[in-house]
Parts: sequence; structure tokens; C-alpha cells
Amino acid sequence: MTARALLLDAARRLKQAGVPDAAYDAAMLLSRVTGEPPLQLRAGFDLIVAEEQLQAFEALMVRRMAREPLQYLLGDALFLGMPFRVRPGVLIPRPETELLARSAIRWIAKREERKNLSGMDTPHREGKRKTRVLDLCCGSGCLGISVAKHCPAADCTLSDYSPQALAVARENAEQLGVRCLFLEGDLFAPMAEQRFDLILSNPPYIPSGACDTLQPEVCREPRMALDGGADGLDFYRRIAREAPAHLYSGGSVMLEVGDGEAEAVERLLLDHGARRCEASEDFAGISRMVFADYGTFPEPWDGK
Repeated sequence: MTARALLLDAARRLKQAGVPDAAYDAAMLLSRVTGEPPLQLRAGFDLIVAEEQLQAFEALMVRRMAREPLQYLLGDALFLGMPFRVRPGVLIPRPETELLARSAIRWIAKREERKNLSGMDTPHREGKRKTRVLDLCCGSGCLGISVAKHCPAADCTLSDYSPQALAVARENAEQLGVRCLFLEGDLFAPMAEQRFDLILSNPPYIPSGACDTLQPEVCREPRMALDGGADGLDFYRRIAREAPAHLYSGGSVMLEVGDGEAEAVERLLLDHGARRCEASEDFAGISRMVFADYGTFPEPWDGK
């Protein structure tokens, strides 16, 4: 069978199963099996698909029609143009989270620029050290590893409650050639008395009652990475309370939040010591990120 005929039939079957972007998914799965670029396959390249490739493709199709996420079937997901390994048990990186990563990268770059211009170091340091960054609830490691990859001035620590997620994050760090410290535990529990200049987190934020109503693919992702408690704010309450003890003076917190949660999260952070808070929108115009500064001399946000 030719790739063209196979893709037409596969897209039809996926569409009948309710899969969004059925033609795209079919091409990505066939590309994974054949090694041919998906765009070339979709353009009508008349490759003859071998029998063993047909069998492997059909096995993937059955799983995708059962609404297993495409990224789990492919084994990776792109984040800031870099491939991050993912598999069942690990949250799949989202495009919206890239905005948080970009903000963090700009924050660090601006901080380094200010330090270089002043010729001085921050008062809490003895000698010269890198900007210390914590990726809390790291999952695949997409936030912390991206920061480490783009910011040589950053010293990144990644933590998660899930040993399965940490194993994948370690693989991603090794694959992308960055060095990070990995800690396993419940939020700040493994940090002891460690402090950071910047704390990043994309914690669970979906209200418990809504978790079972999500898109079928999302329901295949780990519940512990999605469920934020009755109102979705359980993790933000803990972060707001505990983060100040793990920040250097003038440090910042950057959080991804759920739709409609930004104002409540800002209030939690302000009530527990933040000097300034600001929300930022995602691609759809939803307030999806909350930035908070602590200390007398706040660092700039988002490159400002």
C-alpha cells in the first residue's frame, strides 16, 4: 500500500474516532514508523509501506483511536523547538508553558545585564555565583531544562513528587546536554534551607471536579499533575506560604495558572509577602501567568 492511500484511510478512521487534527496525527504516526518526513508524506509522496511497517503503524493507530495522546505514541513533544521525551505518567508540555519559560529566560538575561552594568554583585552572595533557579513540580523538566539550555548564568534545580517524572526529566537533561540538580519530594520538602533567585512552577491547577470532564487525551495524563484540589488552588496556597523562605532577597516567583485563577493567585502571593504581582496573558488572551517579586529591589519581569 502507498503512503498516500494509507494516510487517507488513517485520517478517516481517526476522524471517526473523534481525534482532532486527524490528518496531522496520521502523518506523524506514519512518519515515526517509516522515518520519512511528515510533510513529504502528506504532500502525496508515493512511498510503498512495507508489511512490517504497516503492522507497526496499525498498532499505533489502535492506540490513537483509543485517544491515547499523540505525544505518548511518538515518545516526545517539542518545547521551545527542542524535543522532550514524554511517556505515560508524565505531563505533556504545552505551548502556553513556553511563554513562562521565555519570561524566565528574559528575566535572567536582564538580571545578568544589570549585574554587569553595575559591576557589583547582589549583597547576599559571597564570591561569584550563578543565578539560582528552581523548577517546582518539574514533570518532564521542560521549564528548568530550557532555562539551563538558554542561560549559562543559571544554576537550575528541578524537583517533583513523582519519581517517574524525575526519571524522564533526567533523561531530557542528558539528551539536551545540560546539567541540573534533581530532587524528589513534596513541593519544598526536599529543599531544606536552600534559597533561589527565581522559582518557576506549573503546578496542578484543575479543580478536582473538572478532571474527569477533560478531553480524553488529557484524562490519560497523570491525575496528580492535573488535580489542584476542590477549587484548583491547593498548590498555590502552599507555594505562597512556603516560597518566601526559599527566596533570596529580591527574588521572584513565576507561575502558570488555570483559566480564571490569576486574581486569586495574585492575592495569595501578596498576602504572604510578595511586594508586587502581575498577570500575563497566553496566546488566547487568558491570564495564564502570574509573576511576583519579593524584597526591596525587585528584578525586572519579561524583559522590562
